[in-house]
Amino acid sequence: MRQAEVTRKTNETAISVTVDLDTEGKIAVETGIPFFDHMLESCARHGRFSLIVTATGDLEIDCHHTIEDTAIVLGEALAKALGEKRGIRRFAHMAVPMDEAIAVVTLDLGGRGYLVYDAAFSSNGLGPIPADIFEHFFYTLCIKAGITAHIKAEGRNDHHICEALFKTFGVAFSIAAAVTPGRTEIPSTKGTI
Repeated sequence: MRQAEVTRKTNETAISVTVDLDTEGKIAVETGIPFFDHMLESCARHGRFSLIVTATGDLEIDCHHTIEDTAIVLGEALAKALGEKRGIRRFAHMAVPMDEAIAVVTLDLGGRGYLVYDAAFSSNGLGPIPADIFEHFFYTLCIKAGITAHIKAEGRNDHHICEALFKTFGVAFSIAAAVTPGRTEIPSTKGTI
């Protein structure tokens, strides 16, 4: 089974993430940031993997450390669960609309963390969450998980844009991480990822 549990404790946050890439439906996210919880839940639900996240952080300062450190731990957990990546598809491309918004995500789970990000939000942000934190979230996640991601989103409603991003990332990740029946090779000309 492709499962992993990773914890991280600093002076700013305490994060625990459990993932199971082959079991769908067990999702519980508690970060103290309700909108962020909703985004992570949407990612896992549409990515069809189990995700348990427990995070406490210095929210009295702002949400930055909690979101950033959750990305670190989630990225490490995804990398650990993928293991050697034998038999996976490795690549995926997906577009998901949400009303007037649309997000497009292209992924390579080839071990090199990189992010190209083009998503525009209004200057209002997402309530108490600055919209630019989500680029940082995906950057940190990709670096820690060894994912190259090209992410693009547009629309008029910030909530829809952000939710489309997380849903699309989840679906694309699920496709790229899927194991092709009967395939056991590592999907690389190098023989390793």
